[in-house]
Amino acid sequence: MKLQEYQAKQILSKYGARIKEGKVATTPDEVEKIAREFGEMVVVKAQVLVGGRGKAGGIKLAKTPQEARQKAEQILGMDIKGLTVKKVLVSPAVDIASEAYLGLILDRSSKKIVMMASPEGGVDIEQVARETPEKIFKIYIDPFLGLKPYSARYLISKLYDEPDLIKQGIELAISLYDVFVNVDAQLVEINPLVITEQGEMVCVDAKIILDDSGLIRHPELEKLRNPEEYSSDELEAKETGLSFVKLTGNIGCVVNGAGLAMATMDLVKHHGSEPANFLDVGGSSNPEKVIKALDIITRDSNVKVILFNIFGGITRCDDIANGLVQAIDEFNPDVPIIARLTGTNEDKGRQILKDANIPVFSSMDKVVAEAVKLAGKNN
Repeated sequence: MKLQEYQAKQILSKYGARIKEGKVATTPDEVEKIAREFGEMVVVKAQVLVGGRGKAGGIKLAKTPQEARQKAEQILGMDIKGLTVKKVLVSPAVDIASEAYLGLILDRSSKKIVMMASPEGGVDIEQVARETPEKIFKIYIDPFLGLKPYSARYLISKLYDEPDLIKQGIELAISLYDVFVNVDAQLVEINPLVITEQGEMVCVDAKIILDDSGLIRHPELEKLRNPEEYSSDELEAKETGLSFVKLTGNIGCVVNGAGLAMATMDLVKHHGSEPANFLDVGGSSNPEKVIKALDIITRDSNVKVILFNIFGGITRCDDIANGLVQAIDEFNPDVPIIARLTGTNEDKGRQILKDANIPVFSSMDKVVAEAVKLAGKNN
């Protein structure tokens, strides 16, 4: 779950990170009022869950309250990468002496949290990694030991020489690590991390992505979800216990398990087509999930074939098959449906599908190849 910038800053502030005070507004009148309260130059920033706001014109400086109102009129309602700006964050402008990058992410290969720092702040960190990887410095944090001050010092000293800035950086690094661990984050990022003309370290922009699987421990964070940033299908799927992400291809995929879902999508691309979605029904054998999955997929007019790929462990293949038959009876989809069933009760499941005249396979490669073939015929 992605957080808006202002939400991320609120969390960081609770853990001791130094941020610039800011207020959220939804109308130009509110923006002008907030600018008057601050009584100085302000920056008006679009609040949408995508990058590239500055390049799109979603971040503007204003010297006066009247100008802040004008900038808000330009930003509110604008489209940034398919998202409509409905909120802006108004904050006092910062006198920038230097910019850097500081962030944390989980490194699955090492099974550790990695903290990254770069003197190249204010730009896309992926671009820095591609073009000048030598400017990215990393430390790997042992999950049992946590982030120690000496490790933070090593990393921060790659950015700054002055003892006071190193001290501020160590404190910030520890705060960011505490945030990452305590809110079950997948990403915590400050870009840019600014040093002001007065020598103060300030988090000018912030990004936090939360692990959805950890939200059960943080009901207060679940309330921060921005429903307008998700499609109605994605929200409906979540309420049913499905993991669904709409994509742009023409093969609808229903799979149990995120790893198998990713492998299925890779195989679809390998055979020359594109998946229309990521949809994981999870380990449940509840036929109602299958019915809801088919309901959501059949709403997509781009879908030319629906592929079920089920590996039965906890999930029973006969329950999936029964759910699929019920769903077909209920929705009567006008695109072909094929399935691969293997694992628990696979013989029962295959027989159920054969009786319903649904092609069923045991080979993952063969069922994906057939799906791509059928999608080509239906284009």
